Amino acid sequence: MQADLRLILGAGVLVLTGRAWAHHSFAAEFDDKKPVHLQGKVTEMEWINPHSWIHLDIVGADGKVTNWMVECGSPNIMLRRGFTKHSLEVGTELTIDGYQAKGGQNKANGGSVTFKDGKKLFVGGSNPDTPIDQK
Repeated sequence: MQADLRLILGAGVLVLTGRAWAHHSFAAEFDDKKPVHLQGKVTEMEWINPHSWIHLDIVGADGKVTNWMVECGSPNIMLRRGFTKHSLEVGTELTIDGYQAKGGQNKANGGSVTFKDGKKLFVGGSNPDTPIDQK
Protein backbone atom coordinates (compact mmCIF):
# COMPACT_ATOMS: atom_id res chain seq x y z
CA MET A 1 0.00 0.00 0.00
CA GLN A 2 2.78 2.47 0.88
CA ALA A 3 4.58 1.72 -2.40
CA ASP A 4 1.39 2.52 -4.34
CA LEU A 5 1.00 5.82 -2.47
CA ARG A 6 4.62 6.76 -3.19
CA LEU A 7 4.14 5.94 -6.86
CA ILE A 8 1.00 8.10 -7.08
CA LEU A 9 2.65 11.01 -5.26
CA GLY A 10 5.75 10.73 -7.45
CA ALA A 11 3.65 10.79 -10.62
CA GLY A 12 1.77 13.85 -9.34
CA VAL A 13 5.03 15.70 -8.65
CA LEU A 14 6.26 14.93 -12.18
CA VAL A 15 3.04 16.19 -13.74
CA LEU A 16 3.08 19.44 -11.74
CA THR A 17 6.79 20.00 -12.39
CA GLY A 18 6.26 19.51 -16.14
CA ARG A 19 3.45 22.10 -16.22
CA ALA A 20 5.52 24.63 -14.28
CA TRP A 21 8.48 24.15 -16.59
CA ALA A 22 6.31 24.51 -19.70
CA HIS A 23 4.98 27.88 -18.53
CA HIS A 24 7.87 30.31 -18.82
CA SER A 25 8.48 33.88 -17.78
CA PHE A 26 8.78 36.69 -20.35
CA ALA A 27 12.53 37.11 -19.70
CA ALA A 28 13.22 33.42 -20.27
CA GLU A 29 12.21 33.55 -23.93
CA PHE A 30 11.77 37.15 -25.12
CA ASP A 31 14.09 40.17 -25.31
CA ASP A 32 12.79 43.54 -24.12
CA LYS A 33 15.62 45.16 -26.13
CA LYS A 34 14.14 43.80 -29.41
CA PRO A 35 10.77 45.50 -29.95
CA VAL A 36 8.90 44.46 -33.10
CA HIS A 37 6.16 46.20 -35.08
CA LEU A 38 4.38 43.62 -37.24
CA GLN A 39 1.75 44.33 -39.90
CA GLY A 40 0.10 41.40 -41.57
CA LYS A 41 -2.85 39.06 -41.94
CA VAL A 42 -3.92 36.37 -39.52
CA THR A 43 -3.30 32.86 -40.81
CA GLU A 44 -4.31 31.04 -37.62
CA MET A 45 -5.44 31.75 -34.07
CA GLU A 46 -4.70 29.15 -31.39
CA TRP A 47 -6.92 29.44 -28.32
CA ILE A 48 -4.81 27.19 -26.10
CA ASN A 49 -3.46 27.34 -22.54
CA PRO A 50 -1.28 28.63 -21.06
CA HIS A 51 -0.90 31.18 -23.92
CA SER A 52 -2.95 31.92 -27.00
CA TRP A 53 -1.02 32.35 -30.27
CA ILE A 54 -1.70 34.56 -33.27
CA HIS A 55 -0.02 33.45 -36.51
CA LEU A 56 0.53 36.22 -39.07
CA ASP A 57 1.83 36.43 -42.61
CA ILE A 58 4.04 39.51 -42.95
CA VAL A 59 4.95 40.78 -46.43
CA GLY A 60 8.45 42.29 -46.46
CA ALA A 61 9.70 45.17 -48.61
CA ASP A 62 11.08 42.57 -51.03
CA GLY A 63 7.63 40.94 -51.38
CA LYS A 64 8.70 37.84 -49.47
CA VAL A 65 6.06 36.48 -47.06
CA THR A 66 7.24 35.47 -43.60
CA ASN A 67 5.06 33.77 -41.01
CA TRP A 68 5.32 34.99 -37.41
CA MET A 69 3.79 33.55 -34.28
CA VAL A 70 2.82 35.95 -31.50
CA GLU A 71 2.29 34.81 -27.93
CA CYS A 72 -0.69 36.35 -26.16
CA GLY A 73 -2.39 35.92 -22.82
CA SER A 74 -4.44 32.85 -21.98
CA PRO A 75 -7.78 32.39 -23.75
CA ASN A 76 -9.54 33.60 -20.59
CA ILE A 77 -7.43 36.80 -20.53
CA MET A 78 -8.06 37.37 -24.23
CA LEU A 79 -11.84 37.02 -23.79
CA ARG A 80 -11.83 39.42 -20.80
CA ARG A 81 -9.93 41.99 -22.89
CA GLY A 82 -12.55 42.00 -25.62
CA PHE A 83 -11.48 39.30 -28.06
CA THR A 84 -13.85 36.64 -29.29
CA LYS A 85 -13.24 33.62 -31.47
CA HIS A 86 -14.49 35.74 -34.38
CA SER A 87 -12.19 38.73 -33.69
CA LEU A 88 -9.18 37.05 -35.24
CA GLU A 89 -10.42 35.07 -38.19
CA VAL A 90 -8.08 34.09 -41.03
CA GLY A 91 -7.36 37.12 -43.21
CA THR A 92 -7.92 39.74 -40.47
CA GLU A 93 -5.43 42.58 -40.95
CA LEU A 94 -3.54 43.51 -37.77
CA THR A 95 -0.65 45.54 -36.48
CA ILE A 96 1.05 44.01 -33.46
CA ASP A 97 3.64 45.61 -31.21
CA GLY A 98 5.65 43.30 -29.01
CA TYR A 99 9.08 41.82 -28.38
CA GLN A 100 11.01 39.29 -30.44
CA ALA A 101 12.22 35.95 -29.12
CA LYS A 102 15.80 35.91 -27.81
CA GLY A 103 16.82 33.35 -30.42
CA GLY A 104 15.88 35.71 -33.26
CA GLN A 105 13.25 33.38 -34.73
CA ASN A 106 9.97 34.77 -36.11
CA LYS A 107 8.29 34.58 -32.74
CA ALA A 108 7.21 37.45 -30.51
CA ASN A 109 5.46 38.18 -27.27
CA GLY A 110 2.54 40.44 -28.11
CA GLY A 111 1.81 43.69 -26.35
CA SER A 112 -0.91 45.47 -28.28
CA VAL A 113 -2.97 44.59 -31.34
CA THR A 114 -4.43 47.29 -33.57
CA PHE A 115 -7.18 46.40 -36.04
CA LYS A 116 -7.56 48.02 -39.45
CA ASP A 117 -10.39 50.21 -38.09
CA GLY A 118 -8.07 51.59 -35.37
CA LYS A 119 -9.47 49.54 -32.47
CA LYS A 120 -6.64 48.62 -30.13
CA LEU A 121 -6.51 45.81 -27.57
CA PHE A 122 -3.81 44.62 -25.18
CA VAL A 123 -2.90 40.94 -25.65
CA GLY A 124 0.08 40.51 -23.32
CA GLY A 125 0.16 37.81 -20.76
CA SER A 126 3.76 37.58 -19.56
CA ASN A 127 5.41 40.71 -20.97
CA PRO A 128 6.12 43.52 -18.52
CA ASP A 129 4.57 46.23 -20.70
CA THR A 130 3.82 47.10 -24.27
CA PRO A 131 6.62 48.63 -26.41
CA ILE A 132 4.52 51.76 -26.91
CA ASP A 133 4.76 52.44 -23.16
CA GLN A 134 8.52 52.83 -23.55
CA LYS A 135 8.32 55.65 -26.10
